[in-house]
Amino acid sequence: MQTLTRLPSRRTLLGAVSRRDAAWDGLFVVGVRSTGIACRPTCPSRRARPDQLAFFATLDAAKSAGFRPCLRCRPDQEVAEPEWWPRLVALIDGAGNARVNDRQLAAQGFDPVRVRRHCRRTFGMTFHAWVRARRLAAAQHELRRGAPLDQVIIDSAWESHSGFRDAFSRLVGAPPGRAREGEPVIASTWTSPLGTLVAAAVDEGVVLVEFGDIARLERQAPTLRRWFHGPVIAGQHPHLTQLFGELEEYFAGARREFTVSLVLRGSPFELKVWNTLRQIPYGSTRSYADVARAIDNPRAVRAVGSANGRNRLPIVIPCHRVVNTGGKLGGYGGGLWRKVRLLEIEGVKV
Repeated sequence: MQTLTRLPSRRTLLGAVSRRDAAWDGLFVVGVRSTGIACRPTCPSRRARPDQLAFFATLDAAKSAGFRPCLRCRPDQEVAEPEWWPRLVALIDGAGNARVNDRQLAAQGFDPVRVRRHCRRTFGMTFHAWVRARRLAAAQHELRRGAPLDQVIIDSAWESHSGFRDAFSRLVGAPPGRAREGEPVIASTWTSPLGTLVAAAVDEGVVLVEFGDIARLERQAPTLRRWFHGPVIAGQHPHLTQLFGELEEYFAGARREFTVSLVLRGSPFELKVWNTLRQIPYGSTRSYADVARAIDNPRAVRAVGSANGRNRLPIVIPCHRVVNTGGKLGGYGGGLWRKVRLLEIEGVKV
């Protein structure tokens, strides 16, 4: 994967450090001059004064400047999925609809506290909430296949009919009887050279790509539920596997077009704009006025800019290739510095 060594502005980096923003984890390291230690932006240690902080794109660069890795946040170690997690998922799947409590976890060799922390950090929810979401997603699949609601509730081993309906309505945003045509939205994260990306997919294709960790889904979840009438849960999906593979090739400079299936939801005007964006060639830019003319609505420059900003599939639908008339960059929801880097990857002089 291509390594991008230029960092955004110091003000942007200071903001990420002050918030301990997990979306920036792995994108840079921060060196503390008073201690000589290099940390992740999410390090829980007490922060030094801003004037004592130095920023580096890589840990090697920080080491060359005389900093040593923090023993608390360990920037020298990759944040990987725990080795026990696949075994735990297999345990949950093997249990079917039976509930798995903390005592059963401990009996199988899992530390309930570590399990809860991993789910909070990775999925933005508790372990038991994640399990309930999986059970409800499986129930919705059965409803979509035409299974009777009462039978689905019985098979799901829920405590009661009313409890199932209440839980389903809270998670999905609609009662089970009205959500037969819906489907679960599966979300996962991928670490890019520009920070963490969270993506979501349904059986038809990818529905969301956004910079940020899995917790950012909370902002998009109501919209996704309204579109697809299903729960938004963390997990793996073949469309996401394909998407992340194509993104890796894109960042390595080995891919110019994306072939993964996409599902677009928006107004007729937004759909027209987004489909026009997909026609902008790799390594080229267009102005908002160019896009307005391309959709036969030359006066809709401002509306084109708004639709561009509402694009929920950045990079894949290349809204970063749209600039102001005269060549100025304009805005970008992922941060202007990311727009610069994406254009640089494609060989555009900024």
